[in-house]
Amino acid sequence: MDRPRRRSRLLITLAGLAMGLGAARADPPAPPPLRALRWIAAGVDADRVLTSRPVECLAVPADPEAAWLVEVGRAVFRSPLLLGGRAARAGVACETCHRGGRTNPDFHFPGLSGAPGTADVTSFVFSSHRGDHVDDPRPIPDLGGPKAALKVSQSPDSPALRTFIRGLVVEEFDGAAPPAAVLDGLAAYVRALDPGACGAGAWAPVTADDALADVRRAVVAAQGALARHDAATALVMIQAARARLGDVAERYAGPALASERHGLERSSLDLGAIEDQIRRAQPGTGERLALWLTRGRPLRAALVRLEGRSLYDRGRLAAALVARSALVEPASTSSGR
Repeated sequence: MDRPRRRSRLLITLAGLAMGLGAARADPPAPPPLRALRWIAAGVDADRVLTSRPVECLAVPADPEAAWLVEVGRAVFRSPLLLGGRAARAGVACETCHRGGRTNPDFHFPGLSGAPGTADVTSFVFSSHRGDHVDDPRPIPDLGGPKAALKVSQSPDSPALRTFIRGLVVEEFDGAAPPAAVLDGLAAYVRALDPGACGAGAWAPVTADDALADVRRAVVAAQGALARHDAATALVMIQAARARLGDVAERYAGPALASERHGLERSSLDLGAIEDQIRRAQPGTGERLALWLTRGRPLRAALVRLEGRSLYDRGRLAAALVARSALVEPASTSSGR
């Protein structure tokens, strides 16, 4: 468990390292303002891609147990800590290729993709198990589209989807086998993606409020896991929440937002302390999560209020990309002489 904890702490501090250390040195080139720029195809309007997303077409079940499983799957679907090896280190999650549970026509990962929106699932780039030395990237399927277009049965009576997801995590991405409820949750989440749950072609802005809602939902799912005496799933949910906090911290870059960024880091560390308490089987961890949710409300309000000054704002993100290009270009020119 120590390695996932270190990785989740890395996610929460990455923005400060990238924007602080990167801006101080022109050689080597500064890292991108956001990690997601690493897998956006060349020539794509990156500030558009990173400030808008397809609407999630999710039909949440009425049954409380089924709904909790969907929430578990939804949280881990957005967490890079589910996947192992290079994918986890790069910050790649299921959502990277399936934005909002759909597809991602702008995805391009070096060595893994051919045309934008494709991926080679038998590449050694991410997998030591399924690599076959054949370059055969395929279009990324739309999980929220028509079920008949997907190759794996999504019938609740069939184990095919759960088995497929386990193989994807363990073999395609070299990840550790997830707890049983996490696998069940991922299968439940994919089944709950339904094109009838949202309008065709519907898009929404990417906002801090939505990302922070993801954090809250993951923590509530962790409370549900603790109520079911499932500490392993609770830990995965808390790690997913912390990873999402890291996504938010990336967007609040620069000295003017240092207080908010530090608030996010403190919030993540507080969750990390609760993780430790769960591992030690200390009583009262569910109540501590409830208190964490209450104490986080002022920070959430401040982050939403200042969103226009962050990289959630398309204009500010575009300006950051231009500034980064100005830093990278001189270094590239001088190295070529």
